[in-house]
Amino acid sequence: MDKTVKNTADAVKDIGDGATIMIGGFGGSGAPIELIHALIDRRPTGLTVINNNAGNGRIGIAAMIDAGMVRKMICSFPRSSDPRAFTDRYLAGEIELELVPQGTLAERIRAGGAGIPAFYTPTAYGTELAEGKPIAEFDGRHYVQERWLKADFAIVKAHLGDRHGNLTYNKAGRNFNPLMCMAATTTIAQVSRIVAPGEIDPEHVVTPGLFVNRIAEVEHPQQEEDLIRAGVSYA
Repeated sequence: MDKTVKNTADAVKDIGDGATIMIGGFGGSGAPIELIHALIDRRPTGLTVINNNAGNGRIGIAAMIDAGMVRKMICSFPRSSDPRAFTDRYLAGEIELELVPQGTLAERIRAGGAGIPAFYTPTAYGTELAEGKPIAEFDGRHYVQERWLKADFAIVKAHLGDRHGNLTYNKAGRNFNPLMCMAATTTIAQVSRIVAPGEIDPEHVVTPGLFVNRIAEVEHPQQEEDLIRAGVSYA
């Protein structure tokens, strides 16, 4: 099945108001900037966004927040080198925050993709983050029950992809992206180059096409840190 779409606008055209969206990336590494900005052009509202952080500067997720699109952030690091977009909205009571330790965030997403509704971890025991959650004792140590995370959509950035949706990643750009592909109902990927089926060595495929619904080519993807250094703003 050919899963390619002609551009990023077509890729995100059915993401509507109130959707829960996983967005790949660790800071700017592996962040699908072009897909995010195509979504900003559509301006859906009331979104729940799951990402490692809450954006930086005035581009990417921060630009989504600036545009009033995000109702809730689920992330590990709401602070960044320039967190004003999230901070301003949060202090004004205009955006919710669910703070999740980074390892727990990754495991909650992985659990969502693996069909595991809950698991136990010692992380956050005895802190405010554990309040209201079930606690159990195993071998003399206390553990907090954490629930899986799933999403309506995942938008991710990969390096190579074939028309069937098989993906490879560029070094650290892999980060949360493969986990998110598995945990969403619909996964949308931008890649630097689309190749014919069979051109990617099966041993090199990280995300099988089974988990990818759409793929768009972005030949020269932008890098978040470069845009921030250049003073670029997108809203």
